[in-house]
Amino acid sequence: MKNRVLIKDLRKNIGQTVTISGWVSVRRNQGKMVFFDFRDASGTVQGVVLPASPAMEEAKILRPEYVVAVTGEVVKRGEKNVQQGKENGGLELRIEKITTLNASETPPFDVTADTSGIGEETRLEYRYLDLRSERMQKNLRMRSDFVRRVREFLFKKSFTEIETPLLTESTPEGSRDFVVPSRLHPGSFYALPQAPQQYKQLLMVGGFEKYFQIARAVRDEDLRADRGFEHTQVDIEMSFVDESDVMDLVEEMMTETCEGMGFVLKEKPFPRFTYAEAVAKFGADKFDLRTEEDKAKGVLAFAFVYQFPFFEKTDEGGWTFTHNPFSRTIAEHADWLMQNKNIGKILTMQYDLVCNGYEIGGGSVREHKPEPLKKVYEVMGYSEAEIEERIGHMLKAFTYGAPPHGGIALGVERILMTLTGEKYLREVQAFPMTRRGQTAVMNAPKPLTKEQLAELGLSIVKKDGPSTGPATTGGKKS
Repeated sequence: MKNRVLIKDLRKNIGQTVTISGWVSVRRNQGKMVFFDFRDASGTVQGVVLPASPAMEEAKILRPEYVVAVTGEVVKRGEKNVQQGKENGGLELRIEKITTLNASETPPFDVTADTSGIGEETRLEYRYLDLRSERMQKNLRMRSDFVRRVREFLFKKSFTEIETPLLTESTPEGSRDFVVPSRLHPGSFYALPQAPQQYKQLLMVGGFEKYFQIARAVRDEDLRADRGFEHTQVDIEMSFVDESDVMDLVEEMMTETCEGMGFVLKEKPFPRFTYAEAVAKFGADKFDLRTEEDKAKGVLAFAFVYQFPFFEKTDEGGWTFTHNPFSRTIAEHADWLMQNKNIGKILTMQYDLVCNGYEIGGGSVREHKPEPLKKVYEVMGYSEAEIEERIGHMLKAFTYGAPPHGGIALGVERILMTLTGEKYLREVQAFPMTRRGQTAVMNAPKPLTKEQLAELGLSIVKKDGPSTGPATTGGKKS
């Protein structure tokens, strides 16, 4: 609004008449005077309507969460009235005019309090109200600050930010895909990306050398406190690097970013453990290096784990990858892979970043030659035709001078959980899903209409009844 002053800037306007806009947080009727706490995105301030104020009639009808524009004089409060440690505690707005911009029903919970104790379904049904709470405002603004600092760091290091497709091919990334039916190709489906893995490697083949993206990733996996269907990752890929180059860059980025946000790091440089050392010392490949005193002070304890086993046994007795099929073996084990020897002992140039007990990132030096990549799939039992179907485009690309390359993906939500001390992913996302996989505010998943099914050429087969909707045309049923 024209001439609006943010609450955080009121100290610059002591003695002047200004207009603020925001929400009513608290209303206190003292009889002859009415006191309010107002808030906007920048802060809070107390306002008072004195007996002779022309705003008194409007003040009588205001309630919490009304949206208002308030005009008044900014004055200093007496020392005995100052609430120590409270933002703008020494200021008060002597209100001369109130304009109600929008009224509000009584909210289902107090948005001026900590809402973490409110039931999940209620909080997510009214997520737009939950987001008004001080804790959620702080968490999401910290998320924005973190992403901004990471972006600035990578631009400073000459990285290029490139977006990759959201509609892509179903690929073996380790989790189930979310799929999207094609209207133009009935019976065929796109997949939403579990990660930009293949595209970022193809960007290296394309000669960009330094790529990053604040990427959305979607995986149909079991939900838990620190995992959801959707997440965001800082996706990085570089050419002509080894694993130390990637770890060094990430360490510098996380150090500069987190210290710039006011956090204290336990140890620099970050400790580095091989997978075997980590399991022997901590019993797991993710661990917490902090003392109880460190935890109380909010210290961040980063560490790298590297040289993971490449393959693990499946329930059927075959082999599958542990982290990423596109990884490269350590140099000493390259011959083992090509000769199909000692498969369970092959180590890969895979690395994870852990912090305060969470795995917050993972990556690897990638295989950039077609023969070893093809061999990985042969070890996992894929036929020639299946290999061509799944990664034929990658094998082809690697025949055109693909450079050595490697990268990492850092989970934004996991990192923010460590920075904020939150225990649940939903506390650092704007509109998370419930533990039952239902969207916040909106009603999804839900059935498509008959018209939508017809347009897509789909029919729905119920497990305990007959199919509904039209049969597919020109393609298979789904």
